[in-house]
Amino acid sequence: MTRFRIIVLSCLVLAVSSAAAQYSDSSDAVVSAKARAIQDSAIVVDTHADTPQRFLDEGFDIGSTDPNDVGHISLDKARRGNLGAEFFSIWVDPETNQGHFARHTFDLIDSVYEQAARHPDRMMMAFSVADIERAHKERKLAALMGIEGGHSIENDMHLLRDYYRLGVRYMTLSWSNTNEWADSSGDINDSNVERHNGLTDFGKQVVLEMNRLGMMVDISHVADKTFWDAIATTKAPVIASHSSARALVDAPRNMTDDMLRAVARNGGVVQVNFYSGFVDQSFRNANESQDKDEKAAVQKYIDSLKAQGKPVNYIEIDRIEREWTAKIPRPPFKSLIDHIDHIAKVAGVDHAGLGSDFDGVSGATPQGMDSAADLPKITQALLDRGYSADDIRKILGGNILRVFRQVEAVSREMQAQSH
Repeated sequence: MTRFRIIVLSCLVLAVSSAAAQYSDSSDAVVSAKARAIQDSAIVVDTHADTPQRFLDEGFDIGSTDPNDVGHISLDKARRGNLGAEFFSIWVDPETNQGHFARHTFDLIDSVYEQAARHPDRMMMAFSVADIERAHKERKLAALMGIEGGHSIENDMHLLRDYYRLGVRYMTLSWSNTNEWADSSGDINDSNVERHNGLTDFGKQVVLEMNRLGMMVDISHVADKTFWDAIATTKAPVIASHSSARALVDAPRNMTDDMLRAVARNGGVVQVNFYSGFVDQSFRNANESQDKDEKAAVQKYIDSLKAQGKPVNYIEIDRIEREWTAKIPRPPFKSLIDHIDHIAKVAGVDHAGLGSDFDGVSGATPQGMDSAADLPKITQALLDRGYSADDIRKILGGNILRVFRQVEAVSREMQAQSH
């Protein structure tokens, strides 16, 4: 082989390698210029990320540029995906925080404020639609908060109001645990749990007080009867901050078509959860088959810590769960889009949105959805299915902003009537 041919061949190999690297490294590789333009013209709002657990337990800095970080949310990743507003989940594990739900709630709220204070040039606390719009103009991530589980109020309306004053703008009526006033979908098969047949009278008062305050009523995680009670009680549109479609995946956390239509009549919005176990039936079946062993592994870890008198670390539990999740093949990206599409068709395109559950699913998201940087892929997929730019912008954030505005308006009306 002549020297000239060797040089030419080497150049070709380098060119191909470079192109392949560019393709695999770029989160925009499968996103067209048209899709990118739509993404960049929208205020993209995600209504559920569990990153505060990382802030608190791991000391994670949202400004991290670590290329090996497996987390879904960072300021860089948000910028690449044009994520404009994130509702950070204030979730208190009821098992490991017995007797001090409120204290841990305050700690998590504080952790979000601390991140915003650390990065004032790129992130700001937001408490209203106007704040989200201002953050968008300033090219900052709007940081909002939603409490995931009514047990955080410790059956005290004063605490609910305190949380609102601190910036909490939605509350999920229950998490996977039935509390003293709202039944959950998470323990419906547990005969040891005392149920209320939906919402108690106090629970209905909580819903109305949330309406008065301007706090969105979140019906993700609740039992079916709790959902219908909330719909019958609320004076403002509700949200499902991170729920998918039960017609496609038979999970109690997902919403039936009747529920989807009820949310549409209510004027609310259903924010699709990205968790593989809620968007893909094959993944769910495989996960359920190993669920008993996985829970045993987690419990063994918790028991060993307790025996040593050490606190339970959420991050370590997440690591164990990731090991089990990795044993199951990730579902195709199409599974996620199918749920957005289904909800948009059944409830209407004005009632679908994004509620990722980022950093809360131990890495279990469909192929191609590895972080907030991948959000433009959703826009491309919806474009491929014939959605218009205007409808895509509604799903990306327009719908939840409309609902938030309506909740704010109902709050003003109720407060004016009470004076």
